Amino acid sequence: MRKIYIFDTTLRDGEQSPGVNLNTQEKVEIALQLERLGVDRIEAGFPAASPGDLAAVRAVALAVKNATVIGLARSREQDVDAVVEALKGAKNPGIHLFLATSPIHRKHKLRMEKEQVLETADRVIRYAKQFFDNVEFSPEDAGRTELDFLCEVTEMAIKAGATVVNIPDTVGYLTPYEFGNIFKTLKEKVPGIETIQLSAHCHDDLGMATANALAAILNGADQVEGTINGIGERAGNTSLEEVALTLETRAEYFQAKTSLNLKEIARTSRLVSKLTGMAVPGNKAIVGANAFAHESGIHQDGMLKEKTTYEIISPETIGLKDSKLVLGKHSGRHAFREKLIDLGYEQLTEEQVNAAFGKFKDLADRKKNVTDEDIRALLEEKIIETPEIFALEQLVVSFDSHATPSATVTLRTAGGLVKHESEGNGSVDSIYQAIDALSGEVVELDDYTIKSVTDGTDALGEVHVVLKQGDSSAQGRGVSTDILEASARAYVDALNRLIDKRNAPARNRRDNVTLI
Repeated sequence: MRKIYIFDTTLRDGEQSPGVNLNTQEKVEIALQLERLGVDRIEAGFPAASPGDLAAVRAVALAVKNATVIGLARSREQDVDAVVEALKGAKNPGIHLFLATSPIHRKHKLRMEKEQVLETADRVIRYAKQFFDNVEFSPEDAGRTELDFLCEVTEMAIKAGATVVNIPDTVGYLTPYEFGNIFKTLKEKVPGIETIQLSAHCHDDLGMATANALAAILNGADQVEGTINGIGERAGNTSLEEVALTLETRAEYFQAKTSLNLKEIARTSRLVSKLTGMAVPGNKAIVGANAFAHESGIHQDGMLKEKTTYEIISPETIGLKDSKLVLGKHSGRHAFREKLIDLGYEQLTEEQVNAAFGKFKDLADRKKNVTDEDIRALLEEKIIETPEIFALEQLVVSFDSHATPSATVTLRTAGGLVKHESEGNGSVDSIYQAIDALSGEVVELDDYTIKSVTDGTDALGEVHVVLKQGDSSAQGRGVSTDILEASARAYVDALNRLIDKRNAPARNRRDNVTLI
């Protein structure tokens, strides 16, 4: 079957989702998981955007060994230089250049005529080719570009040395028929088109990103660009897991498939959701909590008789499986270790296992049955180490419906334990006021969300907060069976990240730039 290359832009376009700001460590962790997933190309960021983004791209490039690591650049020589600097030492580096081509962009954004667009792109592609064998060029807003001019741009890019020409539906405007027709036309009319790869980059503004990407494949696209969980600008990008599973499930129709390790999909989705703070909707295809859930009596009856009556994809295909090993407070370290291996965490150090086991035993004292999702939540909270400037030692909350709520918070610091009591408009407000008083930091709570990690009245609750301090922001996460404790842990986590970011101001700052 024809191979479809997967170009993952979770770390670049995905990070452009409002409210998402990944630090270098988080980018590297996601990149390594994308490598385990088997993606062919990883767009690690936009090096020219800031010194922090350049450093993050460099860290990803040095960590990844098998996939091509790519840096984004505008059609400017200084942007190319930034990508060159960021990808020094990369095993298989590449560059992704872009320049807008649609009438609306040419007139209002670039203030260029067609000839100027062609000359600019040609010059910078040739410049980049001096440094990179892998050069991708994107005519931004190709979906609204005149088809004849798009053919002309593609021919220019081929002659200048591009190895991939990417066709972005930048604003998610096209229908599958229209988008597929672009690829069909390019294949028929552009000289030398057989010497390069054609790529599809779709946005989901009208809910057609995956359908458009599949239409592109049917009409000759060699590569699909997208993100895990479909995150990205505005309504997001093509969901890579949806494309991969569609090609796998309907192989006889598409006669094409990816080389992804499909069993890593669920784990990759969870990691991206956790680190970005973007929850996956329950009804999300492939990776949503309800994707393999059946409530209707008719459906349940069919499933009991033959799973394929109502299930076209097996949960095992994406790395999900039901476990019959029930863990509780009487379970030992050996059983817990075996469970971790079963869940795919066989590479943990003994120190990480011991830390997770202590948290597990604490949870098991409060919960009758500890599920796989409970263990994943506890473990993943432990894997990403947040600099512990402050650590929650004790929390005491007093609530009376006829009195003002109060909270006494004890934090552990480098200088020892500190304690403060505060009142507030509610229990969470009083907790956060006490933490503010102890830390001495002036911050603004920009976002606060709660979700249940597991089911039942004793379920683990997860709190995600975003704190702002001036122009800087940081996100934090806390997990506990008590939502007030989870709220306190999330706030302290975000506070630690905010202080750490302030100590290295260039690391996570990015400029406002227009990207495809």
